[in-house]
Amino acid sequence: MNSEAGNDKYLQEDLDGIAASKIVTDNPDRFLGASVLVTGATGLIGSLLVKSFAAISRENDLHMTIFPVIRSREKATQVYGEEFLQREDVRLIEADITERGFVEDVTRQVGSDSGHRFDAADRRDLSPETAESPNLDEGSDPSANLAVAKAPARGDITNVSVGGEETPADISINYIFHAAAVTTSKVMVTHPIGTIDAAITGTKNLLELAAAAHTKSFVYISSMEVYGDMSVYGSDPEATMARENRLGFIDPMVVRSNYPESKRMCENLCAAYLSEKGVPAKIARLAQTFGAGILPWEKRVFAQFAAAAMTGEDIVLHTKGCSEGNYCYSADCMRGLLTILLNGADGEAYNVANEACHTTIAGMAQLVAETIAGGKIRVAFDIPETNTYGYAADTKLTLDSTKLRQLGWQPEVGLEEMYRRTIGSMECRQRA
Repeated sequence: MNSEAGNDKYLQEDLDGIAASKIVTDNPDRFLGASVLVTGATGLIGSLLVKSFAAISRENDLHMTIFPVIRSREKATQVYGEEFLQREDVRLIEADITERGFVEDVTRQVGSDSGHRFDAADRRDLSPETAESPNLDEGSDPSANLAVAKAPARGDITNVSVGGEETPADISINYIFHAAAVTTSKVMVTHPIGTIDAAITGTKNLLELAAAAHTKSFVYISSMEVYGDMSVYGSDPEATMARENRLGFIDPMVVRSNYPESKRMCENLCAAYLSEKGVPAKIARLAQTFGAGILPWEKRVFAQFAAAAMTGEDIVLHTKGCSEGNYCYSADCMRGLLTILLNGADGEAYNVANEACHTTIAGMAQLVAETIAGGKIRVAFDIPETNTYGYAADTKLTLDSTKLRQLGWQPEVGLEEMYRRTIGSMECRQRA
């Protein structure tokens, strides 16, 4: 298969560009024969990670194994297409990351037929045998494909357990990206307990898996929302700049705070597992990310704005649109995540944002209406008396990505081009 994106030429251009990027071409030995597990694999970030690794492996002849963790085979087919899911380098793991036996589920699926770990010098057989992943009962969270290899046990890990069951010491997963999370504001407000449980329990299970599986690098996908209200530092733009070493105020008694507060706790879990069990965890704090490859059911504001430009309908805002923050193009984000995976320091957080893409919600709506739609639509306001849509409180947030740039990453795509490529991608999907 020479395409990961079906008929979406915009997404395929992005994936091919990621496969040819410096972070990949400078580190082929670290990808050769590697296994990668991705949770949240039917979400935007997770699905783009899975497709990016598939393109990286194909374009560079790296014979990787990608394990998307999923709850629903049907949904996975909608996201990837059946042909993609039949690839030899893709091994679906059907499991629920919040379940008590998650680690054992994964271990059973990949541990019964361990694969072969490749070193750079080992090119005699570039067809690693990886475990066939039996279908599990439909769980509750998107997941990832796992490449596992039999490796020498590092100490005694037979006592590592979740849910009281012992975890075998004979699996190895090189890299893990934990991207599964609730991302819909309305769900955060209507189901706050489930939102918190999915974050905390899911992250603990993934870190237990990383501890048991000799993972070389673990990246937790966090959010810009962990910064909270930075106005506590004053009104000066420099004073309120969101840098990784300080956070703003979050009111824990506001129900909608369950999302940023649980993200903060998950970051601390990563720090705890690094300290106590040596899990090499890094944190990626993402700005709002979108671009080619956004999913058909995406309802966040960027997708709604793009859809309005396509259909010629007015953009209707249910707030004043005063919140402001950074955005990042999806392909830029993927290269940022790869940079954190390979070059980031364990126990460190990194902002993934394009400072040039800083605007308010209302400002972005005006950009789409006037520039992308050519003035054929307008921005209207319909603000309810109560926050029935579960939107976060207005924030003024500027992420500083200096720390990630110092590792060699640079964003390339501006906000206007982000929308043009997003809309082009959506139109490709509609024609399919």
